[in-house]
Amino acid sequence: MDGSDGDNAGRMLGPMKALIADDHKPVPSAAYAGRVSSSPRVKPPVIADVARAAGVSVPTVSRVLNGSVPVSAERRARVLAAIKALGFRPNGAARSLAQRGGSMIAVFAGNTTRYGYASTIQGIEEAARQSGYMVFISVVETPDAATVERAVDHALSQPMAGAIVLEFDPPGVAALAGMPPWLPAVAAASGGSSGEAISHAYMDDRYAAAQATRYLLDLGHRTVHHVAIPSAGTESARLLGWQDALRSAGVAVPPVIRADWSPMSGYDAGASLARDPSVTAVLAGNDELAMGVMKALNDHGRRVPEDVSVVGFDDHPLSQLWVPALTTVRQDFVGLGHQVFGLLAGQLASGEARPSVRMIPDLIVRGSTGRAPSA
Repeated sequence: MDGSDGDNAGRMLGPMKALIADDHKPVPSAAYAGRVSSSPRVKPPVIADVARAAGVSVPTVSRVLNGSVPVSAERRARVLAAIKALGFRPNGAARSLAQRGGSMIAVFAGNTTRYGYASTIQGIEEAARQSGYMVFISVVETPDAATVERAVDHALSQPMAGAIVLEFDPPGVAALAGMPPWLPAVAAASGGSSGEAISHAYMDDRYAAAQATRYLLDLGHRTVHHVAIPSAGTESARLLGWQDALRSAGVAVPPVIRADWSPMSGYDAGASLARDPSVTAVLAGNDELAMGVMKALNDHGRRVPEDVSVVGFDDHPLSQLWVPALTTVRQDFVGLGHQVFGLLAGQLASGEARPSVRMIPDLIVRGSTGRAPSA
């Protein structure tokens, strides 16, 4: 298949489309089947629980919380220790759960400006609004415990019905781990998750990356190089899928080129790849990286796709306007947002966690890929 004679609108690769059930409808994840806890959620601790654990009266706990009346250092220390041990938060979220109320949901994200994050939040907000909920967004800038605690406390000072975490990066992983056990919570992820007891809606990035890599190998490329996005703790699912396909085909697995999320990071990676004449195919961890790679290759005299084929990830709105138009893995992030809110809504209605949902991305073939130069 010669990408140079494809139209700019792109075409979906047949074999991948055939593996998508029910015309792109997400399907329950076999990977999570039976692993999501169906037990009723833990009730939030109340002030009486703190008093009982600290061995003091309820008014004493109130005085410690309000700071209105002096309390002895010893009693204050006991109360604070009980608050920490129980995960007690004297806030609107706990009150709303106790009263079976709450018209807001919290969304915790490590970023709100990147395409995938912003589009997922868009989907959550659309679905929440249709169900009568408002959305409160809390940005978790780093994964350190103090930052996560501040973000969670700030959000849960409001009457929250539940929470959604974008588990796309280390801050998201840390935020999910920091959710109090009494709060209904679900997560959106890519390629799986770090938590087995939490319902997830997730993109199967590992499968999609493997399919994209096989597509390049089928074009006659001897191997495929990978410019990787930052991972969410372990190696990214996109990197693992790339490795899976190369090892399954019995071809050499080149060293991973680590990058951040930005096009300039992709440019630096592309400049390095351009100096190696053996490089004929590149899978980039996202479209912004792919665009940077393509610009660097062109600046260094390597033509796309005649000399080097490039595949991106996400189907950024600019990908089909790039020159040449970018072959990419299309991710339905807005749909992911709809699905993850549906999981939370189901949990709120039933009191039990719902089965996780797996979504399979599509490979969209455009002009940035073609047969290997010697093929």
